[in-house]
Amino acid sequence: MNEVDALDLVRTSIWTILIGSAPAIVPAMVVGIGIALMQALTQVQEITLTFIPKIVAILVMIVVGGPFIGGQIFSLTTIIYSRIENGF
Repeated sequence: MNEVDALDLVRTSIWTILIGSAPAIVPAMVVGIGIALMQALTQVQEITLTFIPKIVAILVMIVVGGPFIGGQIFSLTTIIYSRIENGF
């Protein structure tokens, strides 16, 4: 394996991590911004108010997006195993 193959494998892995984590991160960001806006408008600065809605949103999206995340990881695994099998 040379430097080009290693960099391509790292690039593919990082891209898979970004795409696979997006279904959990995006709803957490949206819910967090929404709750922060509501806290700013109502001046209720309860720090624990943000945790429960974020956790619920993340869990729901992981359940809904689980097959997508699993497919991304499976695709990366297939790429890595095919490169090992073919000798890069």
